[in-house]
Amino acid sequence: MFQVTRLPAARLLGAAALSLASLASLSAAHPAAAAGTGAPGADHLTVTVRDAGPEADGMYELYCHPHGGSHPDPAGACAVVERDTRWGQDAFAPVPEGSVCTMQYGGPATAHVTGTWAGRPVDVTYDRGDGCEISRWDRMVPLLPDVGPRAPGRS
Repeated sequence: MFQVTRLPAARLLGAAALSLASLASLSAAHPAAAAGTGAPGADHLTVTVRDAGPEADGMYELYCHPHGGSHPDPAGACAVVERDTRWGQDAFAPVPEGSVCTMQYGGPATAHVTGTWAGRPVDVTYDRGDGCEISRWDRMVPLLPDVGPRAPGRS
């Protein structure tokens, strides 16, 4: 016959209570999340833009899930990175080595993106030095500013 004594049952209940208390503390919102700046472990990127023009240059903080930070378009920026996020692929991947790129210059703009996305560290640079790099930059608009040539009637 199987008999349960009080001591093991009390230990089991104590362990369960401790586990619940630990989970509750882990799921508690960080004060920064309440202010709209993101929570620890959330997707967070710092975007530093140079030589893209007076309205675009600067350093921007971006939080996703939920959206927030000092980025001018947090929802759009989060959406563009989310669009390219796939299991086993790097949304911030460089141009593949050996790519054939057009010899065109897209201007002096550079961007440096650091932080965490999908639980992985991010430390990547962008420029507009050739056709491949221009395309790579343009795929990340609005995370990166739209600095392409202006079509007539476009502001």
